[in-house]
Amino acid sequence: MTSASVGFQCPECVAEGRASVRPVVTRLGVRAITRPYVTLGLIAINVVVFGLTMTAGKDADTGYDVITLHYGLNPFSVAVGNEYYRLLTAMFLHAGFLHIAFNMLALWVVGPQLEALLGHVRFSVLYLVAGLGGSVASFWFSSPNILGVGASGAIYGLFGALFVVARRLKFDIRPIAGVIVINVVIGFVAPGLDWRAHLGGLATGAIVAALFAYLPVAPWRAAVQTLGVLVIVGLLVVAVVVRDQAITDLAQQIIDGTA
Repeated sequence: MTSASVGFQCPECVAEGRASVRPVVTRLGVRAITRPYVTLGLIAINVVVFGLTMTAGKDADTGYDVITLHYGLNPFSVAVGNEYYRLLTAMFLHAGFLHIAFNMLALWVVGPQLEALLGHVRFSVLYLVAGLGGSVASFWFSSPNILGVGASGAIYGLFGALFVVARRLKFDIRPIAGVIVINVVIGFVAPGLDWRAHLGGLATGAIVAALFAYLPVAPWRAAVQTLGVLVIVGLLVVAVVVRDQAITDLAQQIIDGTA
């Protein structure tokens, strides 16, 4: 028997009562969550990886730590060396204390709000696909010999997503719009920041969020959202293939002495 507020209940009755309680869902039609486990997990991963880079040995020729050197976003290495994993691993690397501090602060401010509205799975997909979008934009429009790192693409993707979700729920979008404008301007003005990754992540995050926020709640909703995300990732893959060929041709021209 199970102790209840009045007397005792049999386990079967308790189970039947729980089954009859409808789960709480957000205004976007997903099961409500109580703790932002994904946000906390992403912050923990970034901090741990940053600690590893700080303790890793330095490469004598470049001065970079060996982890950043082998896992940061370098277009030549991606295209010529087929090291496509760099497009994802770069978003978990940072160049210094201020770099990771600002990114993790932004993630902690924005992440829990979106995770509460979208749920753990959709929020995870949003973060990773937006980060990939930022990496692909940097891969496309940056010099092939850069070495880029940072979660900024994914963070800007969360900014774009928060704007879309706030508009969908008819919240006041002016504060987040102001934050986006300020950060975009900083990306262009401050030296060493990759505005390409910022804009790529911002656009990708907004598109993914629109897919999550604007579809009506229906039995087919999850399937359409999954298909939509796969289409977005597919387009990013096509962009990588096209840019890959261009960089490979450039590398061959350099080898041949015709570039």
